[in-house]
Amino acid sequence: MFKKILIANRGEIACRIMRTAQRMGIKTVAVYSEADANALHVEMADEAVLIGPPSAAESYLDIKKVLAAVAQTGADAVHPGYGFLSENAAFAKALKKAGVAFIGPGTHAITVMGDKIESKKLAVTAGVNTVPGDGGAVKNAAEAVRVAKKIGYPVMLKASAGGGGKGMRVARNDDECREGLMRAQGEAATAFGDDRVFVEKYIENPRHIEIQILADGAGNTVYLHERECSIQRRHQKVIEEAPSAFLDPDTRRAMGEQAVVLARAVKYQSAGTVEFIVDGNRNFYFLEMNTRLQVEHPVTEKITGLDLVEWMFRIAAGENLPFTQSQIPLQGWAIEARIYAENPLRNFLPSSGRLIRYSPPRQDDTLRVDTGVEEGGEISIHYDPMIAKVISYGANREEATKRMSVALDEFYIRGVAHNIGFLAALMAHPRFIEGRISTDLIAEEYPDGFHAQDLAPENPKLLVAVASAVHCAYQERAALISGQIAGRTRVVAGDWVVMVGAESSAVSVVMDEGSYRITLGRETLVVETAWKLGEPLFRGHLDGTPFCLQVERTAIAYRLTHGGAETDVLVMHPRAAELQALMLEKTPTDTSKSLLSPMPGLLVSVAVSEGQDIKAGDELAVVEAMKMENVLRSERDATVAAIKAVPGDTLAVDQIIMEFE
Repeated sequence: MFKKILIANRGEIACRIMRTAQRMGIKTVAVYSEADANALHVEMADEAVLIGPPSAAESYLDIKKVLAAVAQTGADAVHPGYGFLSENAAFAKALKKAGVAFIGPGTHAITVMGDKIESKKLAVTAGVNTVPGDGGAVKNAAEAVRVAKKIGYPVMLKASAGGGGKGMRVARNDDECREGLMRAQGEAATAFGDDRVFVEKYIENPRHIEIQILADGAGNTVYLHERECSIQRRHQKVIEEAPSAFLDPDTRRAMGEQAVVLARAVKYQSAGTVEFIVDGNRNFYFLEMNTRLQVEHPVTEKITGLDLVEWMFRIAAGENLPFTQSQIPLQGWAIEARIYAENPLRNFLPSSGRLIRYSPPRQDDTLRVDTGVEEGGEISIHYDPMIAKVISYGANREEATKRMSVALDEFYIRGVAHNIGFLAALMAHPRFIEGRISTDLIAEEYPDGFHAQDLAPENPKLLVAVASAVHCAYQERAALISGQIAGRTRVVAGDWVVMVGAESSAVSVVMDEGSYRITLGRETLVVETAWKLGEPLFRGHLDGTPFCLQVERTAIAYRLTHGGAETDVLVMHPRAAELQALMLEKTPTDTSKSLLSPMPGLLVSVAVSEGQDIKAGDELAVVEAMKMENVLRSERDATVAAIKAVPGDTLAVDQIIMEFE
């Protein structure tokens, strides 16, 4: 086995790989950019080497610098994680030349499977089901339109070297095909250094299901069942689960066997994933093969009990698989939710900044959190905005879903915007609960974006009960400080009014240590908790049912967060409640005469000039953020009065790009 492994990556995947290495007694080396000098993966490693400035192209993607770090530290193997150099055949070849093991497949598999065009040809030859399309890279817009018409709209324009939803566009007509090609090529060139794009049939309302495989150097290949990755936004996975509620045993077996056939055809050796698209009749088609560890690999680990990183180590070190296909277990259900630094209520705009507070939920056999950050850490504009992955586990899908919902309530993050409310709403959505999902679910259910009213529905009684208990605790402390009471055994407080939005409720509270008895009209609610003043998480039981809310005290209210929704609750004396007037909302600033940057990012291009007349829908500018190009269009007819930024500028959120008259 290896003595020292360098992890050529950053963030949560670098930390995750290090955990397995440390458990196995293997020393670890981190590489880091200047932006990651204080990152968690640097802190966790036995050694760390600075490899360049914040730009990934000048640090994590620079093969020479990574190789220099390998030589400097004497590492005898390199794990690439995912992204960056993980599917770079030149990197694997350079390591082999230097006598250093690459913890991944051989260069032939990386080269063929890393090219979507070549991988599709190989799949056809191997007898694997494939999506209709000619498979060749298109040279220009005219050729793209011609191929699209031959296949039949709708079509998918896909970067040959793509992944992670980058360089992908759906086109339903000629105009969308032309523009989609331009955008896909631009994103592909930026993200992968390869602007080749091909066209294939777009399967309507599909499911995205992938098969995890393991293969050793002796030709032993097994599949570790499937992962359902259908809940996506802009082709980026949001929630994954294993197994799939849609597959039957026969389809699972057929997909697994085709994945094994494909892996053997390319002489695959390591962990890898074969992705399929599946229609409503369980017809499945090969999409691509990822020759690396996947972001969502933890759900497979939970249902099989196998550590995929450990087996990547062992296979790269020359060990053979000690189990056969029939010995691979499938036990229970696992769900993964990706927590990103983004604002769902502002069209998922990326967020960056310092994590002022960061407290993940408690981990146990039913919950796992993979992260690369800690409190005080920085979410940088230079890299993927993922904060953490939450993985829940249960005996069945219902148990795993409930565990996830509680975990999201327990995840406490302040300092950057995040998508926990969006994830909570998805977990509570009837289509998810019933398993009626597809890659179009988010687009169909939130066609105009995600808004406050889309958050998971509130439980008014829970909010009233918790606010009453919290207020009672504060009142007790005030009484102790003033000397009005001498002990902490019992406080009786009555005649309070709890205001949740426009709804008012009269309550009476009796507090015993660890228990609050709340009378609400003719109903009595009992809250049991060990919560103490100042703790951000209020964990307890309401009439025996467990819950967790986040609690903050504002000037005159208690801000309670549950299911991702924030609610300000007022608790006051009845006389004060009578005098309480609703605060008037401030009149929003008129921004109709300005184009503001909706996110921090790079201004790629400006499509208009000063004095130019524009129409609603015209392209105005393109802003690149988190490796994705975002086209900003005019919302109305106007004239460009002034342009306040130029291509190449780094923009802050809400920075003015241009003004209109």
